[in-house]
Amino acid sequence: MPPPTGLRCPWRGYRGRVSGYAAVVLTGGAARRLGGIDKPGLAVGGRPMRDRVLAAVADAAPRIVVGPDTIPVPGDVRLTREEPAGGGPVAAVAAGLALLLPGTTTVALLAGDLPLLTATAVGELRRALAADATVDGICHVDADGRRQFLCGIWRAAPLRAAVDRLTADRGGTLTGASVRALLTGLTVAELRWSGDGPPPWFDCDTDDDVRRAEEWTR
Repeated sequence: MPPPTGLRCPWRGYRGRVSGYAAVVLTGGAARRLGGIDKPGLAVGGRPMRDRVLAAVADAAPRIVVGPDTIPVPGDVRLTREEPAGGGPVAAVAAGLALLLPGTTTVALLAGDLPLLTATAVGELRRALAADATVDGICHVDADGRRQFLCGIWRAAPLRAAVDRLTADRGGTLTGASVRALLTGLTVAELRWSGDGPPPWFDCDTDDDVRRAEEWTR
């Protein structure tokens, strides 16, 4: 059905690609330890980290980047901003979820500074989630057993419900809310990386992290 006259259709251009699987990439962090730069735009292995993350979810429709409206994204990627700008990761998740296509059942939630993320690693998450109907989502865990919530795949319905619940609990605002608070109450499975190559959950918060990631990509 075409959109009503005068309204923008958020899923225009995705016909024939609807798979029930979408991706939301969060790129609006302050990057204080890197001097406030556009951290996901930093090149690792000759390619911006943001582009590397988007490549790992090339089969998702839509791919949504949440961040400043000045950042460059491919033409088939939707760009949106959390409200208010700088409102934090949960506000960014809510903004991304608002652009999901009708019929979306699963969504990847990914930080924009994961230069070592691969389609193989994302595929493992998707297969693990599909194999366990009892969980609401699955994320990678690091070598110390810490859950990497922004390197995971989630069922869209319980994730939306979690956003609504947290919004109500916080009096109508998500500003400053943590991802951990958002996912409290969801049933979360964990996946340790057992594949070849560097860990896909590795994020870059410091110059040393960027250098280490660069070494891994050589």
